[in-house]
Amino acid sequence: MYCSSCGIEVSRELNYCNRCGASLNPSANQAPQVYSPPPRLTGPIIALGVTVVFSLMAIFGSVTKLFDRGVHPAFLTWMVIFALALVFGVVGLITRLLTTLLKNSSVQMPEQPPAQLRRPQQSAQIPAPQTGPMNAPISSVTDHTTRTFDPVYRERK
Repeated sequence: MYCSSCGIEVSRELNYCNRCGASLNPSANQAPQVYSPPPRLTGPIIALGVTVVFSLMAIFGSVTKLFDRGVHPAFLTWMVIFALALVFGVVGLITRLLTTLLKNSSVQMPEQPPAQLRRPQQSAQIPAPQTGPMNAPISSVTDHTTRTFDPVYRERK
């Protein structure tokens, strides 16, 4: 059996080429493609709207109570600005999360990959091995991935 990527002869029990690391049986490595329907966002959107309405009611209700007690208007203004920024910041983050969820779930997997991603069809002929001279050793994928350290020289005292 020959590797479809580099053309070197490999044994049948290997899953990956010893020389280039290419997969020798790509059909076994592919995960099944499953399509799930888009999630329903009606409930979260209604809950988000109700939360915004109750938050605004709580903010302006507490501001009117504090105004009746004689709190300085500048402090109340900054309190309203900070509370509104907090509420709408949280609503913006939740909206972003929901749109990301909806966008990612609506992506359908194509039946066939696009033409630029498909591998070219292999011919029935066995490709000639693309190795060097017959006597040259074939390097492995794991060559140069580990180091051997020389012992440290220390003088004896």
